[in-house]
Amino acid sequence: MKILHLLCATTLLCLLSASPALAQASEMTFFLTSVGSGSGADLGGLSGADAHCQSLAAAVGAGGKTWRAYLSTTGSGGVNARDRIGSGPWQNVNGDVVAQNVDQLHFENMLTKESVLNEKGEMTNGRGDDPNQHDILTGSYLDGTAVSGSDDSTCSNWTSSADGSGSALVGHFDRTGGGANPASWNSAHGSRGCSQDNLIATGGNGYFYCFATN
Repeated sequence: MKILHLLCATTLLCLLSASPALAQASEMTFFLTSVGSGSGADLGGLSGADAHCQSLAAAVGAGGKTWRAYLSTTGSGGVNARDRIGSGPWQNVNGDVVAQNVDQLHFENMLTKESVLNEKGEMTNGRGDDPNQHDILTGSYLDGTAVSGSDDSTCSNWTSSADGSGSALVGHFDRTGGGANPASWNSAHGSRGCSQDNLIATGGNGYFYCFATN
């Protein structure tokens, strides 16, 4: 009987300690993925990326929202990342607001290494950490629009994991590094190919941003 009481008490304590975390997660409207697809920049297209966001959010109690990956696509039917993510405001799992609206997100946001948390509330390795994983897939210009021209900037609209072929435009979540726009969270430079090994070699791991649209 004592053992039964102890088990019940332990279970109750676990539930009580988990509740605040779940409550926080339910209010979360922005996160960086804790894992990528595992297939480089092949995310299964936008639909696959959105499903990945939804699944990660659901795993921490935030599946009641509609989640969209911050990714642009090019060509016929191409879309801008900025047009996919709702109107804001957006906050991380700790309740820290990173932007009030789409314009602030792109020009005066509060995105830092400390505020760009994954869905579990964890920080991700940035420049200076081992390994560096600060390259975040976006395929977007600084203003969140899709890249124009014929050069690949989305690894074939997030369907390619070709080794040494193609490229994806990435940002630096920690706001530092190399490239044309080293301090940009969404448009720093292109990757050196589309495979998982290519993304790792460039300084990433296939992560991307997820935003709740509601």
